[in-house]
Amino acid sequence: MRLRQWRWLMLLGLALAIGGCQEQSASRLEQIRERGELIVLTRNAPTTYFQTHAGVAGVEADMVQDFATHLGVVPRFELVDDWEEMFARLEAGEADLAAAGISRSPGRLERFRFGPGYQTVRSQVVCHRDAGAPASLADLEGVELAVVRGSVYQERLDALQTNMATLEWRAPGGRSTEDLLMAVWEGEIDCTVADSNVARINRRYFPELEVGLTLGEPDVLAWAMPAEAESLQREVERWFRQFEHSGALDQLLDHYYGYVQKFDYVDLRAYRARVEARLPRYVRHFKAAGEQFGLPWTLLAAIGYQESHWDPQAVSPTGVAGIMMLTNSTARSVGVANRLDPRQSIHGGAEYLAYLRERLPESVPEPDRTWIALAAYNIGLGHVLDARQLAREQGLDPDRWASLRQTLPLLSKRQHYRNVRHGYARGRGAVRYVARIRNYQEILRARGLIAARAEPQPAAG
Repeated sequence: MRLRQWRWLMLLGLALAIGGCQEQSASRLEQIRERGELIVLTRNAPTTYFQTHAGVAGVEADMVQDFATHLGVVPRFELVDDWEEMFARLEAGEADLAAAGISRSPGRLERFRFGPGYQTVRSQVVCHRDAGAPASLADLEGVELAVVRGSVYQERLDALQTNMATLEWRAPGGRSTEDLLMAVWEGEIDCTVADSNVARINRRYFPELEVGLTLGEPDVLAWAMPAEAESLQREVERWFRQFEHSGALDQLLDHYYGYVQKFDYVDLRAYRARVEARLPRYVRHFKAAGEQFGLPWTLLAAIGYQESHWDPQAVSPTGVAGIMMLTNSTARSVGVANRLDPRQSIHGGAEYLAYLRERLPESVPEPDRTWIALAAYNIGLGHVLDARQLAREQGLDPDRWASLRQTLPLLSKRQHYRNVRHGYARGRGAVRYVARIRNYQEILRARGLIAARAEPQPAAG
């Protein structure tokens, strides 16, 4: 009887202990809802969080805002200088989660709870193209290599050093991956290590960067939470299933990375030179037109570069002319008397793009509305409407640019274009057109971020 009572008391104690843990972890989610605020640690970088004229943006920022809406609260972003501080604050319970391009490394899994993985990346060695990027670990010998302190890259190099005693690197404090990539570009150091998505974005700003070998296996990026935040973790998992199943995750990644799949070193080097030499003459016109028609001036400038390389006297063999390469009929429709006048051309192009954007169905959201309108600027609204028809026929969402990016190329194939109203079109060219403009616009937007990196930024990795 005593033994039975002892067992009963043991089971009761265990149940109370488990219940206590659940109550404690549940209180994190309850506190978030009670305060009406989700406290999020993040970093200021093109792949995570940054400010725009319309508010905050970035893969992590957009996901956090959607999750906060799911909870019925508002997000409060707090920018952190380095990984060690970020993880110390998270471990101390000063924030609800960290959304900062965080890899689920073994060491971090021991300290924190993680949400579902949303993106797979690789740790890549990045060097200046003049010196060449190493293809093997042996090529790193004698190379001045610097990585972010407290990053997963440092963990990986520590492990590799056990089998390669000559492998050396330094991990300076107060430097982000973006800072170190700039340092490589400027020749301050030979090489650094960056996540593949970070390297891909930053090569647009610094075309002389070259990617070399990959260190270790792929990493999965996910949100980190305090160890006791069990109920918050469950809620993140519940939200993420809906977010992923709805296609929102794919659309988000396409929005931020869809335009950077191909890298053209010669084109980007020429573009950067013309940003300095030509663009300043026309910035005031792009800004004035953008303000008048509710369009980002950087978007209009990117269109102008794609169309004419900012040459106001440009004339094509087909008769389109000026910075924005307007046809005679389009120029007349928007009141442009002289297509070779820079101000008239820029304002006319802006008015025409605004018109195309307004002609799309109300169901088309931003930023898809802008990307689809850009395709119409290039190929004509009729062909875009045909691509929407093909999207519906194939079970795709015609309101999403990701869908039209698949169906526009079909307009050059007879089995498809013979069954639509406006017939044959070079749809693949329109897809490339939109991708290039998005790339050019992002580089212009990021110039401000790069110029502002006087203070240390948080790390990536």
